[in-house]
Amino acid sequence: MFTKKLGFGLMRLPLNDPADRHSVNMEELKRMVDTFLDKGFNYFDTAYVYANSEDSIKEALVKRHPRERYKLATKMPLLNLKEPGDQERIFNEQVARTGLDYFDAYLLHNIGVQNYKIAQQFGCFDFIKQKKKEGVIRQIGFSHHDSAELLDEILNAHPETDFVQLQINYLDWDNKSIQSGKCYEVAQKHHKPVIVMEPVKGGTLANVPEKAALLFKNHHPELSAAAWAIRYAASLDGVTGVLSGMSNMEQMLDNTGFMQDFKPLTDDERAVIANAISTIKESIAIPCTGCNYCVKDCPKNIAIPNFFALYNNVKLQPPLPFYIEGLYYSRFTETHSKASDCIKCKRCERACPQYLGIVNYLKDVTQIFEKK
Repeated sequence: MFTKKLGFGLMRLPLNDPADRHSVNMEELKRMVDTFLDKGFNYFDTAYVYANSEDSIKEALVKRHPRERYKLATKMPLLNLKEPGDQERIFNEQVARTGLDYFDAYLLHNIGVQNYKIAQQFGCFDFIKQKKKEGVIRQIGFSHHDSAELLDEILNAHPETDFVQLQINYLDWDNKSIQSGKCYEVAQKHHKPVIVMEPVKGGTLANVPEKAALLFKNHHPELSAAAWAIRYAASLDGVTGVLSGMSNMEQMLDNTGFMQDFKPLTDDERAVIANAISTIKESIAIPCTGCNYCVKDCPKNIAIPNFFALYNNVKLQPPLPFYIEGLYYSRFTETHSKASDCIKCKRCERACPQYLGIVNYLKDVTQIFEKK
């Protein structure tokens, strides 16, 4: 499906207002889409639950470019399934949103223990198999945020799956909760092509601590930190493509630049990354990817990933009397609850694919940004 190994992830679109995920900057998005295609890339990844994403890509891509120039993937939101007819209704809505008469790839979204139960209850694998048979889906797959053991169970039960989408990056490779490396090995065992998501870990690996950044720059002065992360994922055998959630033209030009003539990592480069991992692990306060699954279940409408990103930025800086992040925090609290408004229901933690202790982390955010 990929002409080149980089895919355009459409979760984090360019925004006119950073505090409003619905305020898509359409002109910027159109320029990014055009640049992506003009440089020889073709794969776009969206989802039903990504704010304004399916509608926006219709305007920026589908209405403006010939169908043969691109591949588009979207996903069935398993958490939205409540009634027997919901799958057909949502699928038809996605067809209308995107303006397509078929999807190049279609995924069951974010399969974990609970979502797999939903998929089984509603016969979701049978549903997408039938859609593939009808010709309105070309390839079927699922995205996975859970254990390697569960992934193995699913692939054993559903060998008809064409591919899997996994969170893989060098920081999560040996993580005992996320199990990037173990999940990759399961996909390899089942001979399933892998599409990588979160190669830069929600931007964390694009802005690494200074010591790690120097390790990268000393080896390749011309490459960004993001380049190292994306090339790491793309260098794995069986990986057909790597999704990057590019949200501005600068990121687009950087990513397409080093991926246009992709070169796998050398042994020397892998050694540099190993040293960088040790440095980065000492610095990241909250390993949040910014997927926003926690926000949907929050009864207080707390901008959890946004607050965590601001907190991480502060913790990576030397102690200062004033942080610009404090202004952004205040802006978010104009439309969302404060971190201190958390009622400790832990719905966010149950929704989090990273298994973070969100409630306690919100206490840390409160201490930084809500000082009297």
